[in-house]
Amino acid sequence: MSGYDTTAQDREALREVWLEKAKTLSEALPYMRRFSGRTVVIKYGGHAMGDAELSACFARDVVLLKQVGINPVVVHGGGPQIQKMLERLKIQSEFVDGLRVTDRATVDIVEMVLSGSINKEIVSAITQAGGFAIGLSGKDGHLIRATKLRRKKRDPDSNIERLLDLGFVGEPTEVTPHVLNFFQGSDVIPVIAPIGQGPEGETYNINADTAAGAVAAAVGATRLLMLTDVKGVLGRDGALIEEMSASEAHAGIADGTISGGMIPKVETCLKAVEEGVGGAVILDGRVPHAVLLELFTPHGAGTLIRGPHRGAPAAE
Repeated sequence: MSGYDTTAQDREALREVWLEKAKTLSEALPYMRRFSGRTVVIKYGGHAMGDAELSACFARDVVLLKQVGINPVVVHGGGPQIQKMLERLKIQSEFVDGLRVTDRATVDIVEMVLSGSINKEIVSAITQAGGFAIGLSGKDGHLIRATKLRRKKRDPDSNIERLLDLGFVGEPTEVTPHVLNFFQGSDVIPVIAPIGQGPEGETYNINADTAAGAVAAAVGATRLLMLTDVKGVLGRDGALIEEMSASEAHAGIADGTISGGMIPKVETCLKAVEEGVGGAVILDGRVPHAVLLELFTPHGAGTLIRGPHRGAPAAE
């Protein structure tokens, strides 16, 4: 008799679990309808890309977005993988202000790792999850045209500014979304390596955050989602700031609330929303299903930065 009671209890417990899942799906429906037919650009990198379980989870989530009528575009990084390959080949590399100094030998390795192994690993994961992904680099179809990044640095002792030469590190000058627009009407999920082509055909290594922001602006994305290894923008009390206007974000940088490595991420978000992206979100990619939590729940999963145009779906 006790065995029968245990089985009944187990069945009831399972029923409660499935009812909760059904409730979650039902509550997500309005958000799915809200974003249906819209483009969401996801910058994929950090710990989320290096963890096998999180990578599989991310791939399933991207496939789900496509299945419910959203057009996901993935732009990925790969700094740790590039570093491992450079060390294996005994090629020295240094960083200046968080950017890898990239000489001709290094840029060949960067392109090989980003456009080759990493890009295809992500494509394969999405395919294994039931999707249909195509790997691209910014050099395909003139997708990302770039020029040499010019960066000034002030010497703290002499107070003299000098121009840094970072080699083949570039910044986007133009994103041609023709190829990506073609994919919108299909079941294809584009996965983009942040490599750009210069005016003389030279190859440039582009920061993945910067590339994702430029792509999001070019395709008129409803959302730019930046997966990072932090919760989002934190206030002075250490609590997550769930939403900021562009003016509040600028003020946060000015008063020091936003500092360190968060500044360039927020600046990328600001540039994107000022160029028409509906909203840019900095969220923790270490959290399973962070993308779904951000898009399909009322509380989101990170810090949403809205621009002056808002440009978000009308139902919001």
